[in-house]
Amino acid sequence: MLFQSQFIDLYNRLPWVHLRRQKSALRALDSQKRRVMTEDEVKEKSRDIVARIANLDLFKQAKTVMVYYPIHNEVDLRHLVKLFHEEKTFLLPATTSKKRMEVRQYIKGQPLKRGRFGIPEPTTPAWEGPIDLILTPGVAFDKKCRRIGRGGGYYDRFLKRYRSAKKVGVCYDFQLHTEIPHGWFDIPMQCVITPTQAIGC
Repeated sequence: MLFQSQFIDLYNRLPWVHLRRQKSALRALDSQKRRVMTEDEVKEKSRDIVARIANLDLFKQAKTVMVYYPIHNEVDLRHLVKLFHEEKTFLLPATTSKKRMEVRQYIKGQPLKRGRFGIPEPTTPAWEGPIDLILTPGVAFDKKCRRIGRGGGYYDRFLKRYRSAKKVGVCYDFQLHTEIPHGWFDIPMQCVITPTQAIGC
């Protein structure tokens, strides 16, 4: 029993175990805050973020923009798509396997189907072209533009494949921290947009 206790203590001190637990604690806290937001709060704050994105040079210059379908009170970018769908090509993520995510073109009027995690996805073929801008959701960000996602690693793996794309994190003000726990494998953003701030832009 003593050896087992010592082993557990040693395991808990491992850097990546400690990092994972720090992230999990912050993920639980910020996810809960987001889930208790009212529908009106989500709508109002999302519109403020959309207005800030629309004024970004990174967005104005982008021809192909990846967004996401919001769940659990995430920042809703659908109004951005509605405003600019005739000017830009918009893409949405689709989960194709346990560890892989691809991106597909969103075409206005074409129905979406629920994917692996119940999130609506386009039925168009996988996008093979370049992506100029990736508007990235997250559970938490910090003022150095680092990000914590939901924990599956889908976005980090995907973002590594599109290193040349500009990456902008979007979140509510309470999701922006001075500093968050991070590892070498976490992909930073170029900037982070909240309803009241534009960090790094």
